[in-house]
Amino acid sequence: MIVKPSADSIATAARMAAQGKGLPPVEKWNPPFCGDLDIRISRDGTWFYLGTPIGRPELARLFSTILKREGEKYFLVTPVEKVGIQVDDAPFLAVDFEATGAGEAQVLRFTTSIGDKTTASSENPIRVVRDPASGEPSPYVHVRRGLEALIDRKSFYRLVEIGAHHEGWFGLWSSGAFFPVIPSAEML
Repeated sequence: MIVKPSADSIATAARMAAQGKGLPPVEKWNPPFCGDLDIRISRDGTWFYLGTPIGRPELARLFSTILKREGEKYFLVTPVEKVGIQVDDAPFLAVDFEATGAGEAQVLRFTTSIGDKTTASSENPIRVVRDPASGEPSPYVHVRRGLEALIDRKSFYRLVEIGAHHEGWFGLWSSGAFFPVIPSAEML
């Protein structure tokens, strides 16, 4: 018989795992699947439990430290159990960024709504997906371990203001890498 863990048991395990330095090594953990837990991360980065927003940011942050992606599925994982959760788009939302330098020497540092920080680079790329029907862009930046953050609209507009043209593309420089956003010809 498989017993479904509760959010409390997952939170307790996450706290125990997080007592070490840095993030827990979820990529090394492969416990048995214990079923799905009614946790959902909405497109705006809000974490829900049983349909209700998790009101304590530190609890959502704690859960985020044990988040793992396998293919297109997301799990909260501890050394002894793994539960599935729903993610509407990306598990994180980039709500701000800081740009230093200019041109190829520019560095973009993003902050997510739960406090993660990531520097766009070849290891943490920026990518833009355009909706086939509307052409509306959805920009993302890699945060960690295959997990991305959707870049919020206000930050994306600010990024466009500092974008550059390079080899037929309009895009962004960060950490010596160029991230294409849209073909330059389509900007006219």
